Amino acid sequence: MVKLIVCLTGMPGAGKSTIAEGLEPKGYKIINMGNTVREEAKKRNLEPTRSNLGKLMLELREKNGPGAVAELIKPQIEDTPSDVILIDGVRSNDEIEVLKKFGKVKLLAIHASSDTRFDFLQKRGRSDDPQTKEHLEERDTRELGVGISNSIALSDYAITNDDLTKDELIQAAYDIIQSWIE
Repeated sequence: MVKLIVCLTGMPGAGKSTIAEGLEPKGYKIINMGNTVREEAKKRNLEPTRSNLGKLMLELREKNGPGAVAELIKPQIEDTPSDVILIDGVRSNDEIEVLKKFGKVKLLAIHASSDTRFDFLQKRGRSDDPQTKEHLEERDTRELGVGISNSIALSDYAITNDDLTKDELIQAAYDIIQSWIE
């Protein structure tokens, strides 16, 4: 079987990681693009701050091309026996093109209002999560600058996550992905 690579895309805090964590027990391989950047920061002895991770993401793309972060996850894709891989945090069409080399790619966009996303990010508590709405706006601007709006616009399906429970969000994503498998 050709691998199904489901790319979760959406603005920061929309619910991509919630979906990935909720679907991992279903046997899907989860690869988080942000964690890949965090691992690279660790190798370089950089504190995983909002500023450092943002600069590193841009530097990787500047030095190695706009698909650079997707290139970093190639070994994880190649080494997994799973037929369904969820890529959490695809940000550009260039990354999607890299991923198409490994299987059938489908894009699932997760939408949520900026207020909802800010609330989710406040509760999540990663070291690079925005502490203020201004920080969220800065991060949104950076994400838009690397092309995330294109991957959202070209998605095969979109879920709006403003009024869903966590379980409803995960179930909606599961149902969509199952329809792509069948």
